[in-house]
Amino acid sequence: MADKVALVIGAGDGTGGAIAKRFAREGFVACVVRRTAHKLAPLVAEIEADGGRARAFGRDARKEEQMVALVEEVERLVGPIEVAAFNVGANVPSSILEETARKYFKIWEMACFGGFLMGREVARRMVPRGQGTILFTGATASVRGREHFAAFAGAKHALRALAQSMARELGPQGIHVAHVLIDGAIDTEFIRTTFPQTYALKDQGGLLDPDHIADQFWMLHVQPRDAWTFELDLRPWMERW
Repeated sequence: MADKVALVIGAGDGTGGAIAKRFAREGFVACVVRRTAHKLAPLVAEIEADGGRARAFGRDARKEEQMVALVEEVERLVGPIEVAAFNVGANVPSSILEETARKYFKIWEMACFGGFLMGREVARRMVPRGQGTILFTGATASVRGREHFAAFAGAKHALRALAQSMARELGPQGIHVAHVLIDGAIDTEFIRTTFPQTYALKDQGGLLDPDHIADQFWMLHVQPRDAWTFELDLRPWMERW
């Protein structure tokens, strides 16, 4: 029997890595993806040390040929992709007066176009099997455009619309598509070193714990079909919204 696979695009040190570890604990082979495979070595080692299984892939989610080849390789060499999570970050602020066309387009490629490529390719495999889960990580910018975040908000709004369209089309075919809106700072090394005042709120429950986010991704995967969630918003209790 082939191994069941959880594919995580954008498996960084925070949310993506936590999602991979959560599914590995449930018996999935975590196929983790970043642009550079060697950066995934610590995550793979941690999963294996905990008794799980993981495979690392260095791929650029913005490149169609790489995403097509990735899904084909995982399905052929590892097993059927039962869960796919798109977690690529692209939060780069800039005044609209200074934003460049090149950076605006790159942010859209990272935060939205890559999600389309992953979603299309895994859906093509899941639909004939009549089951599967496709999860997209959203942000506050998915529903509200702030000043200096025109590029990020535009891309995240588009990713949310993509997820909505996919959910409506694929739900009747047994595929659960969900969008997880992360509204708040996440407990990561980046926040600790770059925003120490924000990080100081951790002891008050003011930061999102990546492991707790990952628990919600698992919950979405195991939801019964008669009570599927499309959109789930997660935020610390003290976050204004």
